Order: sequence, then structure tokens, then C-alpha cells
Amino acid sequence: MKVLSAFGVAVLLASLAAAAHTRYNVVHGWPTLPENTMLDEVSAVGLDSADNVFVLTRGGRTWPDSDVLDTTPIAVSTMFLFDGRTGRPLAKWGESVFALPHSITVDAGDNVWVTDVGLNQVFKFSHDGKLLLTVGERAVPGNDTTHFNRPTDVAVLPDGSFYVSDGYLNSRVMKFAADGTFLFQWGTAGKGPGQFDLPHGIALDSAGRVYVVDRQNARVQVFDNKGNYLTQWKGPHFVSPQGIRIGRDGTAFVAEAGSDKLPDVSGVLVLRPDGSLIERVGRYGNYDGQFQSIHGVAISKSGTLYTADFTGKRVQKFIPGKR
Repeated sequence: MKVLSAFGVAVLLASLAAAAHTRYNVVHGWPTLPENTMLDEVSAVGLDSADNVFVLTRGGRTWPDSDVLDTTPIAVSTMFLFDGRTGRPLAKWGESVFALPHSITVDAGDNVWVTDVGLNQVFKFSHDGKLLLTVGERAVPGNDTTHFNRPTDVAVLPDGSFYVSDGYLNSRVMKFAADGTFLFQWGTAGKGPGQFDLPHGIALDSAGRVYVVDRQNARVQVFDNKGNYLTQWKGPHFVSPQGIRIGRDGTAFVAEAGSDKLPDVSGVLVLRPDGSLIERVGRYGNYDGQFQSIHGVAISKSGTLYTADFTGKRVQKFIPGKR
């Protein structure tokens, strides 16, 4: 009789749970914005312990065609907090802090982590926006242990240590202690196991496995907590994967932006732990439940799904319903 490994058992159990998975239905009219206002480019979305929703925007700042990034602070608020149930605005902050913010991660203590590709830094804030930790030298790129080069995302462990996917111009994942001390790294440029071509998103499951969106290689790679390669997810449903989050049952949610040639593959890929596709939520378009350029996802403890639509300049909420 074949004996499954611990990882195999986890895959089997999560696959059984996924077999009873529910479709996701968009919530119309969420969030509620003041009259005659709209969000700017929405780069990321994250959830606190009360299932309230952080939304990261760029305050009018765009990625220039020249690829020379503006490092001056964005003067207006870039971080918004909404009531997860009603969509009512609760707070906003982030004025004169970021240059080109990219991702949000909310840790178990409700601290808010943001990567900034313009400043080449990773920030940790309290829930109300007080700066607690900065890693990286402001606006100075590099590939040593104290610098980033356009870092893209953060994944935080319960002890406060964290991984950074780094990023647009470096091809590596770095791990740091809770105080920002560098611990180790892995990855080089390439297409092989453990190599990357734009590691763009990162997430952890309950067992501490590390999931890295390898965007230009159109795949997700899975590693143990020391950076040892375990497996990869690859297939026709991956075209331009952007961000990833792992649900409580091990189900993965991947933001898939598609491409100009294949826009209808845009949406959220709902995947089993072996990377096989359960369903795709949404498609390309402007209507509710559709996306122009999805860039990030968040999943609540109850299974509610939130999406950041970059070009569509909006965040959307999806709730699970019976098949």
C-alpha cells in the first residue's frame, strides 16, 4: 500500500474540501464611495482580522513608459480602509509616504506591510498607519542583503519573520527576521526549478510552504520554509499570473491578468493544492464581476473574495454561493 507524505495528505484533504467548493458571486454596489468620486489605480487589497478591507491605490502616479520611476512622495492618501460587510469607508492614510506602492499584506497582528517598487523598500505599519519598520535603502536599488530592486510582495509568518519577493529586476526570494535582519535567500534568473523571471507575488499556507508567482514564466512555484523546491503549477490557465493568496483549507486564489491577445482569461483562478483548476472567477470586461487588469486578491476566513483591478480602478467583493 502506498503511504502518502505529509504534503500528499494535505493535498488530498484540501482536494476533497475543494470538491464541494462554491462558485463566487459579485456583490453589486460594494464598496460605497462618496458621490462623484472613484478610486485610482488599485494595486492591491488586504484584510484585517475583522474582515475589513485595505485598498492600496497610487494616487494618480503611473508607471512611465520610460521605465524611469518617480521617487517623489505621492501627496494624497493612497491607503483606504472599508467596512468589509457594508463597504462603508472607515479610514484613509498614506499621504506623502509612497512613490509607487505595489502590494499589501496584513499580518496576524493587523500590521500592514507594503512594498514600494519606486523606493525599493518594504514598510511595516500599524493598523492606523504608524510606521513601524522599513527595510531597504530609500530609492537605492541593489542585489545585496540590504537592498531590493523593485520588490513586489511580502508574506509574514506568525513569529513576525517575513519573506519578500524581489522582484522586477532581481530574481530571488529573501527571508528576514521580525526586526528586519536578513536571514537567507534563494533564486536566480531563469526558467528552471527555483529560478525566476519576475517573482511577482508570494504567500504562505498553514504548514509554512512558500508559494511564489513567477510571472514571466507563467507559473507558481512551491517551496518549503527553507527555500527548497517542491513543485510547480503550470498550464494553459496561467498566462500572466499576478498575485496569490492561500485560503484556510489550502485552496489557492491566483489573480490572472491575461494578455492583450487573450484578454478573456482574466479573472481569479481557484486552484487545488496540486495546482489543478477548480474554477475561474470572472472574465475580461467592465461590468460587475469582470476585470480589466486584475493585480491582487485577498480571501477572508469565511471565504469571501476581494479583488484589486488595476486598470479598472476598483476593488470588488465576491461571496461564495452554492453550485
